[in-house]
Amino acid sequence: MTLNEFFLEAINLKASDIHLAVDMPVFFRVNGILQKSKKWPVLNNNTLLNLISEIISETQKNNLLKNKYLEFSHQIKNEVRFRISVFYEKDNLAFAARLIWPKIPTTEEINLPSGGIKLAEMKSGLVLVTGPTGCGKSTTLAAIIDYINKNRECHIITLEDPIEFIFHGNKSLIAQRELGKDMSSFKLALKHIMRQDPDVILVSEMRDLETISLAITLAETGHLVLATVHTPSAPQTIDRIIDIFPSNQQKQIRLQVALSLKGIISQHLLPKIGGGRIAAREILINTPAVANLIRENKIAQIKSVMQTSSKEGMQTLEKELKQLYQNKLITLENAIAYANYPQEILN
Repeated sequence: MTLNEFFLEAINLKASDIHLAVDMPVFFRVNGILQKSKKWPVLNNNTLLNLISEIISETQKNNLLKNKYLEFSHQIKNEVRFRISVFYEKDNLAFAARLIWPKIPTTEEINLPSGGIKLAEMKSGLVLVTGPTGCGKSTTLAAIIDYINKNRECHIITLEDPIEFIFHGNKSLIAQRELGKDMSSFKLALKHIMRQDPDVILVSEMRDLETISLAITLAETGHLVLATVHTPSAPQTIDRIIDIFPSNQQKQIRLQVALSLKGIISQHLLPKIGGGRIAAREILINTPAVANLIRENKIAQIKSVMQTSSKEGMQTLEKELKQLYQNKLITLENAIAYANYPQEILN
């Protein structure tokens, strides 16, 4: 029994994730649903540690035993990569791996709406991709980077934890930096990044106040900054960014966000009728009307602007869900379950 067996089985199943835990069978997530495998016996703690030790260095193993947590990426021979998180629960090891297919999807293949393409064509400012864990944020960002790479001569620097998709330069020069290998922290990497002459900066996740503050500043100084946030809607993303700052700084941050933000793509992955999953996206473009609402702290009114601004490339999640249901791509039950305002699906 080796980890490679689990990796190959996940590829055969077209699974998105692998889960290993002590005294439990192997689980694969297929089309969003966890499935038990009966191919292998349940694992004990020593067996799981030995399996994990096959693909990590001695230094990584020591860090795991000391910090009770380890995150890294791993690639097998057929170029499929895995984003791996090893952690402890009830004093036992647990393992979760996300599959990252080698082919970078195009914006057409992920059905990115025109508003999303509009954001990919921005030369500066802050563009955010948001949604819950496992909703395809990394895939959408990869498609946007690929679009820029094919259409613009520029220097792209990605800051990732860990590196997921591997980019190859086309029109652009691309440098990919991984936390723990190529940089010690997002904050330090962002502090010095201007000396590296970037045009486009990707931050795989804005996790803390200082990282968010630096990203906003870089967006204000003529760079295109792409980043992710774990929020369920575009308006809530703006609230989250502003609320992370102390109250005495929030007025200034609202002004900065109003000026630097270009737009937000907020998305969910839903079960698709007939199998597979499909993305439902909300798109916010920072028009003068939206910027004014941000400055005046009237975030709740942004949704109304989105509902009446389809010509600018905006769409609400509810409108997208309703369209997917009417096109018989998702069920009514799932449309309602994933909506922020379920009553709008039924109207």
